[in-house]
Amino acid sequence: MEDRVVIAGGGPAGLMLACELGLLGVDAVVLERDPEPDENSQGMAVHGRSLEVFKQRGLADRIRKEDIWAWPRTPFAFFWLDLDGVGEEDHTYAFPQWRTERLLEDRARELGVDIRRGHELVGFEQDATGVTVETRSAAGPDRLRGAFLVGCDGADSRVRRLAGIEFETAGLGYHGVLGDVVLSDGPPPEFTTGLFQQGMFGALPLQPGELRLMTIEFGAEGPGPGTPVTAEELRASIRRVTGTDPEVEGVRWLARFGGTTRHARRYREGRVLLAGDAAHVLYISGTQGLNAGIQDAVNLGWKLAAEIQGRAPDGLLDTYHGERHPVGERICSHARAQMALMHPFDRVTPLRGLVAELLEIGAVNRFLLELPSATGYPLPVAEGTEGEPHPLLGRPVPDVPLDTGGGPAGTAEALHAGRGVLLDLSGGAADLGEAAAWAGRVDIVTAKPVPELDAAVLLVRPDGHVAYADRTGGDGKGLRWALATWFGEPAPAGAAG
Repeated sequence: MEDRVVIAGGGPAGLMLACELGLLGVDAVVLERDPEPDENSQGMAVHGRSLEVFKQRGLADRIRKEDIWAWPRTPFAFFWLDLDGVGEEDHTYAFPQWRTERLLEDRARELGVDIRRGHELVGFEQDATGVTVETRSAAGPDRLRGAFLVGCDGADSRVRRLAGIEFETAGLGYHGVLGDVVLSDGPPPEFTTGLFQQGMFGALPLQPGELRLMTIEFGAEGPGPGTPVTAEELRASIRRVTGTDPEVEGVRWLARFGGTTRHARRYREGRVLLAGDAAHVLYISGTQGLNAGIQDAVNLGWKLAAEIQGRAPDGLLDTYHGERHPVGERICSHARAQMALMHPFDRVTPLRGLVAELLEIGAVNRFLLELPSATGYPLPVAEGTEGEPHPLLGRPVPDVPLDTGGGPAGTAEALHAGRGVLLDLSGGAADLGEAAAWAGRVDIVTAKPVPELDAAVLLVRPDGHVAYADRTGGDGKGLRWALATWFGEPAPAGAAG
């Protein structure tokens, strides 16, 4: 099975990658250690940037409106950033991670992905043509072969460790405990949080009649992974952090979390790649870890598919590390900065006062709000190109309506197939040259001009990032260069794309 991708881990990153590969006709198998899906999760939200991706793949309509709502606050180091005037893509939405996983698993199965629950990767060997993976399950040991192996197996990734990829660890460590409490009749609880000398405490409404109690203790380590979590442990942690001694009753589910912020030195070792928490582990704040994993997957999926299907230009797969590793470094720095602004509380208080004043400046507030999630890649331009690059180059294409006369109603819908999209917004004046030769890899969509895009021609990669933008539509040579750079040379006449 030299044309198959093996994915270790059935969390959001692994399932999103499986969907991307399945959409493009690539055989994928997901190895997930847990035998059954869980309806509990530590993560309870999804970022607007992740919802953008879901919309581009036609998944957003599957989320019931009553299951999701915008959080009223977005944190940075326990400051609350101002959300007035920002777009939907910069909000965080209440939507438990287990729901995200269910959404993606259902879609992956529709696309024919082989999801093997109760199967765990225990080892692998790679050679010049593929990777042989050793697994174990209730049925016993097994082996399977793939062209590539992608580790989406979490913070303690076995794939990363066996591949010899080191984590860079820095910043303050922490230990946290959470418990979901079923409430008796009474008024709905309020969103309550507090920062203390030893850590943080939060009481977060999850749904009617259910409240999450959560603590974080700075510089602390928790019990070993085999030690059961108890309501008394949660109560003791609340007592250490807040100095109060609450009753903790009606607990439906308990969990631990914590560690330090860590970042893999590289995202690829030969035919082995990393995505999601296997590549970057963050301080728990603002769903940035889940969002980064989703973005990893959509960046990697189409590149892996092109490589396996023999149509990738030289070096395309290397751009996964080149584009996503700097993003991982940025979000890890963002996480470490937050920890440095919170502990030790008595020593950082003067600095926090200064930061609070800076956050009253709108540009500073927006910068911190967008820093970990607004992704732009420094994409190349054709040799000899004059002037400043178009401001959309390398950035996600805005989700705007399109007047196509019966085609896609918007830019997000144009990306549903997971292929590249060439938007002709020139009214017929653009020089599209040989663009039709990339049929099957790039869909040509003709629409009336769109002022928000300020371009006659846009080439959008399958991951939604703009790879080429021409305001006049007269640069046929530059367009051909961009098509070949990202989608390879065109197929010979009469051959499939």
